[in-house]
Amino acid sequence: MKDVIRIGTRGSALALWQAHHVANLLSQGGVSTEIIAIETQGDKILDRSLSKIGSKGVFTAELEDALYNHRIDIAVHSAKDLPSELPAGLEIIAFTERERVNDVLVSFNKSISLTDNKPWVIGTSSTRRIAMLQHYYPYLRTTDMRGNLQTRMRKLQEGQCDALLLAYAGVHRMNYDEHIVAYMPTDTFTPAVGQGSIAIEASESLEDTKRSKIRQLINHKTTEVVLRTERAYLNRLQGGCSIPSFGLATFSTSEDLVTLHAGIISLDGTRLVSKTLQQSSANAEIMGSQMADEVLSSGGAEILRKIREQQAVNK
Repeated sequence: MKDVIRIGTRGSALALWQAHHVANLLSQGGVSTEIIAIETQGDKILDRSLSKIGSKGVFTAELEDALYNHRIDIAVHSAKDLPSELPAGLEIIAFTERERVNDVLVSFNKSISLTDNKPWVIGTSSTRRIAMLQHYYPYLRTTDMRGNLQTRMRKLQEGQCDALLLAYAGVHRMNYDEHIVAYMPTDTFTPAVGQGSIAIEASESLEDTKRSKIRQLINHKTTEVVLRTERAYLNRLQGGCSIPSFGLATFSTSEDLVTLHAGIISLDGTRLVSKTLQQSSANAEIMGSQMADEVLSSGGAEILRKIREQQAVNK
């Protein structure tokens, strides 16, 4: 294929790593690429939490505009940042192989432990992580920590917090592994939907030759099964970056079974609803939607209503 595939990305170091990773996968198949960095609303507004600026498209809207006007062929996103419902005419065409999914505690102080009952200050901008910390470790304090990973690490080193709570994938990709002091267990500290994978978004009008080549060289089939299951849950729940929901699907290929553990937690961490379902891979996305119905009917709808009321007041 002679045509160059233009890759749109945010301009942070981590986003550019992801874009270059995708470009490398394409180049291994003989495909030429061009990387185009685009600043998003989420990159510009750093003095407010995500819940106050709104979550829908905060890290994606400008990239999607570039897809619409054909400035780029594909947009590369952290899958966890991509809204569960895409704008008309756009679709996800591939997912990269999933990285380890855990949240991790990062600190320059190796003696920090979340179980020592000390009021450590933990930096995070995620409503899910804040709520879970309040639920499982109520003696801890949290502080909002926006900005790219390098900025957050600088703030940590300056003493603005004792530790950061982050996704392992980003920490690992930016070579900060040596500062990881704890891996959060996924059965309790369940990650955000899509965490650990890179999603490739494109226009439905993208020419078939490019689409098929991208899927051939980038898409990881097992990851696609579990992420589409998780995203079906999030879509039915109508959650977003500012909603403290969580979901993790795993796929036993030998048994052809997908297991989904998902739920929602109140902003203050006092109420948590979680469920686990299992289904064959052919019915996994249907199970994702069913999971949302179960979570909502088990108290999740009330939690979600109060979250939206509170966020509307705080805007």
